[in-house]
Amino acid sequence: MTEHNTVQRVLPHVFLIVAMVILLFPIWIVFIASTHTNAEILSAPMPLAPGSHFLENYSRAILEGNKNLGTSALTMLKNSLIMALGISIGKIVISLLAAFAIVFFNFKLRKFCFWAIFITLMLPVEVRIMPTYKVVSDLGLLNTYAGLILPMVVSATAVFLFRQFFMTVPREIAEASQIDGASPMQFFWRILLPMTRTPISAMFVIQFIYGWNQYLWPLLITTKQEYYTILIGINRMLSGADVLVEWQIVMATTLLALLPPALVVVVMQKQFIAGMTDREK
Repeated sequence: MTEHNTVQRVLPHVFLIVAMVILLFPIWIVFIASTHTNAEILSAPMPLAPGSHFLENYSRAILEGNKNLGTSALTMLKNSLIMALGISIGKIVISLLAAFAIVFFNFKLRKFCFWAIFITLMLPVEVRIMPTYKVVSDLGLLNTYAGLILPMVVSATAVFLFRQFFMTVPREIAEASQIDGASPMQFFWRILLPMTRTPISAMFVIQFIYGWNQYLWPLLITTKQEYYTILIGINRMLSGADVLVEWQIVMATTLLALLPPALVVVVMQKQFIAGMTDREK
């Protein structure tokens, strides 16, 4: 019986360790490659220990970038950060207000408005992307931050999740605020918003990673290097090179691209977990 209990305790940890090694090994290879010269990376066998060109490769990636790209990782990281923050904050603000109106205001087309928003989840991105591109192009928003952000700030998923949370708020709270003379926006700002902090935190993490990982939309509307996001830049390093790919710069840029979303998850993991568990309850 004791041996059986020991196996039950040890086996999950073994699986976790194996899974962690499988997940982290590619990242380790990327890090190793980013510390060597291109010749060392292309030699057989590839080294599995860190090299001596860490500072050289990362300083060049951050400040200069790839020779064939013409822009630095710092510029691309800035563009990705602006896009991710714009999308996440914009989605949260719009979705909060939409969910607030649907739940706490009585008007004839309330249910119709909700289902009209919800049904957009059934439309594939491919169906919407070309009409959206046409609108953005006609408005002159190609190669602009507004063009990168505005078409992505409406989220039926976020509206649905905030609506579900607001529906758990007792009606007596809204009625009590009305009796005390609070306006709808005062109720929203002073009472409802503080109660929604954990769902907002969880949604921010999800939407930040969603915005950071956007590839297809920036690929369509950015033709100028100064508006490349980090994912577009990495793709251009690999596909647009007329000479040998500088793998050490590509790998350094790739590792830099992992840091902001990883930092957001690490810093906000408690709020994220609390928001998800509160929502499930």
